[in-house]
Amino acid sequence: MKVSTQTLPESQVLLEIEVDADQMTKSMDRAYRKLVQKVNVPGFRKGKTPRAMLERHIGPGRLLEEAIDIIIPEAYNKAIEDGDIDAIGQPKIEVTGTEPLAFKATVPIRPTVDLGDYKSLRIPREPVEVDEKDVDESIEELRHRYAIHEPVDRPVQMGDIIRGDIRIEVDGKEVYKDDDTELRLHDDRVVLLPGFAQGVVGAVKDEPKAVEVTLPDDAESSLAGKTGTVNIVIKEVKEERLPDPNDEFAQGVGEGFATIDALKDRLRNDLRERQEAQAEDKYRDAALTALLENAAKVEYPPIIVEREVTRFLEDQAHNSGMELDRYLELVKKSPEEIREELRPSATERVKSSLVLSQLSDDEKIEVTESDIDAEIERLVSGASAGNPEQVERYRQIFRPAEARASLSRSLLTRKTLERLTEITSEGSAPSPATSKSKKTEAEAAVPVAEAAVASESAPEEAS
Repeated sequence: MKVSTQTLPESQVLLEIEVDADQMTKSMDRAYRKLVQKVNVPGFRKGKTPRAMLERHIGPGRLLEEAIDIIIPEAYNKAIEDGDIDAIGQPKIEVTGTEPLAFKATVPIRPTVDLGDYKSLRIPREPVEVDEKDVDESIEELRHRYAIHEPVDRPVQMGDIIRGDIRIEVDGKEVYKDDDTELRLHDDRVVLLPGFAQGVVGAVKDEPKAVEVTLPDDAESSLAGKTGTVNIVIKEVKEERLPDPNDEFAQGVGEGFATIDALKDRLRNDLRERQEAQAEDKYRDAALTALLENAAKVEYPPIIVEREVTRFLEDQAHNSGMELDRYLELVKKSPEEIREELRPSATERVKSSLVLSQLSDDEKIEVTESDIDAEIERLVSGASAGNPEQVERYRQIFRPAEARASLSRSLLTRKTLERLTEITSEGSAPSPATSKSKKTEAEAAVPVAEAAVASESAPEEAS
């Protein structure tokens, strides 16, 4: 067997293989022994048809096809084994001749990543400062939450809560109906339809009120942009009575605070924690972007992106609660169209995954069994909310090997990102507490490379 090897761009190798005559003869014999057991030839018992008669019955081309299907996977596997080629997926096979049998195999191989001088990367951290206006807004939100809504006997004013029967007409036809609905009127946001809140001000209880409105452009296509009328009969008007922001108010909020200043301190601290978590999320994403831009080389076979596109597509269908075929019908796009739309995001995810995986290798970052056990306990204690009966049930979720492996990958990503931010923030102020409640864009780039480079070296078929 003759084999020539050529390195291609995008982490691929081209093998040109020529099978010698002796190999082909043996493969033809095996093809005959296989087909003779499957094909019925009149006048002969199955398995007893002479080769010449079988070829005459099915045609010599059919026997050759069977022989090729047998020999190509064997020849290919021997070629990659002898050439020590690290194939990570199915090759693309092209038969180039039959006398002698010759074929080309385009083989995806393990990605190549060179992070460059990543240890010199530096990204300054922006200080987190709580604006007192945000504290005041939080106090206002609490005042509204603890407000008293008292029925009043007067015309409607902005800020009131109204309850009534609503009918909306467009072109003389009723297009919406809702009885006994309750609405809070706001001057700075849309209530029901643009202009309604302002138009209903001055309405009187039990008296019909008509408010002219314009339907928004995102309304049903037959109604978008048209002028309509909201007819409402108000049954009740309530006025919001806000508590004064004093010590007495603070003592009734949540678990209770001794003074309004103590309440403000808690709100200020809560805001700072949220802003620090958001800043850390943003910083991680910036560090990952810098790592990507600094990389001297990130090369990978296209098959990895295609697998990630497939995973994205399947996730979208699953999150919609549908089978993939039904989902494609609903979005009214061909698989090719939607795959093309997903490809840029999939490409970025693959690149992020590859550089993170390389960083974890370069920095020798590992996840131990005790790390996994500790993470399980953290998750279980949070999910069970102190309920002992729930603890064991949640632990059961993480018992299977697949669950622990998934958790291990997530922990490896987290530890790698933590190491990356240590590098990029060297010399800066210590990083704030990180958010444990949501995945950042960077952390969502869980190493898809590990799964993507799983070896699937044998060709599925010769074509």
